[in-house]
Amino acid sequence: MKASTLLKNSVLAVVLLGLVGCTSTSTKQGTVGIKREQLLLISAAEMTQGAQIAYNSVLKEAKTAKKLNTDNAMVKRVRRIANRIIPQTAVFRDDAPNWAWEVNVLESKQLNAWCMPGGKIAFYTGIINKLKLTDAEIAAIMGHEIAHALREHGRERASEQTLTQVGLSALSIFTGVQGPALDAASMALQVTLTLPNSRTHEVEADRMGVELAARAGYNPYAAVNVWKKMDKESKGGRPPEILSTHPSHSSRIKDLTKYAKRVEPLFQKALKKAKK
Repeated sequence: MKASTLLKNSVLAVVLLGLVGCTSTSTKQGTVGIKREQLLLISAAEMTQGAQIAYNSVLKEAKTAKKLNTDNAMVKRVRRIANRIIPQTAVFRDDAPNWAWEVNVLESKQLNAWCMPGGKIAFYTGIINKLKLTDAEIAAIMGHEIAHALREHGRERASEQTLTQVGLSALSIFTGVQGPALDAASMALQVTLTLPNSRTHEVEADRMGVELAARAGYNPYAAVNVWKKMDKESKGGRPPEILSTHPSHSSRIKDLTKYAKRVEPLFQKALKKAKK
């Protein structure tokens, strides 16, 4: 190997390894035992600020279209559930209960709900109405979405994208790779970094979500019911798990059943506390 080539490869390796070394554990394990080092190159402050701007934009657009909080009873219902779950976030992050939480309902047929960094929650009327969700099932979905924010999955994915772009730039500079070859390299980095971690994010959010719901006094097995409903709703349109960024419904149901059982004592404890 030529000295120049060796030097290029060595520099590239140092750049990538230096970036990968920027890891941190942002949450406590909880009863479900979430423990994994994370790539966090983007600051938490940047993510929170960006989320606030994005959330305000979504609300403004929805308000203009008269799609924001159109069902007062549903809004009160979703916010009541959120108010029971939010205090439980301390089990994973000490600072989380004091975030500037916001909870709104958007009129849409989409089966969707999400929570941006910093606790900006949105539920779509479609998922509540079409799946005929119970309070416990709403809590399961909300716990899952809140878990994404607690675990800083958005920040982690943004960091992965940064690493991918920097890595490709370094690859181009130091090796002279361009065109289709660089596109192939991009695909390889995406598959290696993003695809597995996206599945990991979903599993972590599922497990943390059932714990949050159970601690708030909602039956954790409701999460299993949600995915049975989702499975029924999406029959025939689901890609093989190996090609998807999310776990298959069947594997998800199996894992949720296992972890719902693990946190069931927390649910029973919450029920006893509520009766006092």
